[in-house]
Amino acid sequence: MHIDAWIESVPPTAVYALVGLIIGLESLGIPLPGEIALVTATLMAVKGVVSPEWIAVVAILGAIIGDSIGYSIGRKGGKPLFEKLGRKFPKHFGPSHLATAERSFQKWGMWAVFFGRFIALLRIFAGPLAGALKMPYWKFLIANVLGGIVWAGGTTLLVYKVGKSIEPWLSRFSWAGLAAAVLVGGASAWFMKRRAAKTHAKIEAEEAAAAATAPKAPVAE
Repeated sequence: MHIDAWIESVPPTAVYALVGLIIGLESLGIPLPGEIALVTATLMAVKGVVSPEWIAVVAILGAIIGDSIGYSIGRKGGKPLFEKLGRKFPKHFGPSHLATAERSFQKWGMWAVFFGRFIALLRIFAGPLAGALKMPYWKFLIANVLGGIVWAGGTTLLVYKVGKSIEPWLSRFSWAGLAAAVLVGGASAWFMKRRAAKTHAKIEAEEAAAAATAPKAPVAE
């Protein structure tokens, strides 16, 4: 069963818990389709099944709390944690993905946490990597809270407003909205994978060049 069908099959009161849990786990560092869960729940709110305000609240809380837990895990485990995860889950935590995420942090600092909220693969790295890189918690918290509010609250508001404006065609829009969420998530994942592959190739080229220019140890006779 797909996650959108799963969310639509549970009682309305359980939808809030599911959305908060899925987004929280994704923010913590577990690859889950948080964006699709949020769009699905918001479309249910358009139909009057659940409250859009509470969907926004649980999504924001899930994003902020999940990222904060991820930060704590990353701060405790450090980079060795990512190396271990990379060996077990190379598709999501490989060296090239980590290198790309690190470059984003080096370039944007605390705002990588904010902007990372809008990019699928970087979203699972933001909290743990900020902790592993020893970013001051107060800086992380500011970017985390702002990112959670803008991403979760903004997505809920946008989808709800659009959904209400075309409510007569909601059944058709539901599929279109979910398809759009999948396309956005897929596009951002493709972009991150492409950047990760380029970074990995660059690192390998630099290491090969360094190895070629390094003085060779004399051979003992």
